[in-house]
Amino acid sequence: MAKQPAVSVQHVSKAFGSLQALSDVSFDIPQGEFFGLLGPNGAGKSTLISALAGLLQADSGQLSILGADVSRDYREARKNIGVVPQELVMDPFFSVRETLAFQSGYFGLRNNDAWIDELLEQLNLSDKADTNMRKLSGGMKRRVLIAQALVHKPPVLVLDEPTAGVDVELRQTLWRFVRRLHQSGHTIVLTTHYLEEAEELCDRIAIIDQGQMIALETKDDLLARGLGSKLLIRAAHDITAVPESLMPKVTRQEGRELELVFNREKDSMMDILDGLRGAANHIEFVSVLEDRLEDVFVRLTANNEAQR
Repeated sequence: MAKQPAVSVQHVSKAFGSLQALSDVSFDIPQGEFFGLLGPNGAGKSTLISALAGLLQADSGQLSILGADVSRDYREARKNIGVVPQELVMDPFFSVRETLAFQSGYFGLRNNDAWIDELLEQLNLSDKADTNMRKLSGGMKRRVLIAQALVHKPPVLVLDEPTAGVDVELRQTLWRFVRRLHQSGHTIVLTTHYLEEAEELCDRIAIIDQGQMIALETKDDLLARGLGSKLLIRAAHDITAVPESLMPKVTRQEGRELELVFNREKDSMMDILDGLRGAANHIEFVSVLEDRLEDVFVRLTANNEAQR
C-alpha cells in the first residue's frame, strides 16, 4: 500500500482582490523527499506556504499534511509541519531557551529539555541559550527560527528563504544540519533564490510563476528538457565577424571566445561551425556547456511571461 504524501496540494487558488496569487495549483510531495519550490518574487510561493501553515485560508482547493486537512484537522496538520519563515519574527522579551520552551508549550510538550539542548548544540546556539533575543545577530536569530520550527519534531520542515542575508559560515552550518534531518527521514520543502542551493540539494523541483505551476519535475529531468545548452567556441584569433543568422543566439562574445544558445533537438552544430568558418574564423575548440538550473529557470519564467 502506497504511503500517503507528506504534503498534498490539490487545485488551490487564492486571490487578494484583483490579484490572483495562486491559480489551481496541484502537486504532491512524497514522504522523505527534498523538494524545491522556486519562483520569482511575487510568484505565489509565500502565499502557498502560508496556506500550508494555516496562516491564511485558500479560496478553493484542499491542502493536507500527512493526510491531515489544514482546515478541518488543523491541530494535527500543524503538529506535522514546521515552518522557518523568511522574516525574522521574534519575541524580544525572552531568552533563546525561553523562546524554545514557550514554543514547546504551544504544542503541549512537557519535559522537552533534552531535545531543546540537542537543537541548541546542533545549531551552534548552546553558548547563546540564556541570551535575550534582542541581543542576537541576524544570523543567530535565523538559527533560533530554525530551532523553533523543529522544537515539536515535525516530520515536514518548510524552509522559506532560510539563507537570505546570512553569512557563508551560517549557510554551511544550516545545510549540514538540514542534510542530517533529511537523511533521518524528514521531508524538506525549500524555497530559495539561490538556485545553486536547490540544484545541489533537491530531488524534485516545482517552478511557480504568477500563481501558476509551470514546471514540476525531477531535477535531472528539468535540466535535460532540451530547453537549450550553450556552445562555447574558441577561435585561433579574435572573432570579429559572426553571421547575421547566428547573432540572436550569441550570449557572449569576448576576444577569441564565443558562446551561443544551443538546442540539441533543433540546432545543427555543423551548420553553426560552417557559418563561423564562412565568416573567416578559424575554429580551434568547441565544447557544449550543460544548462544549470538557473539557465532553465530564467528561460521558463521568460517564456511564461511572453505567453501571457
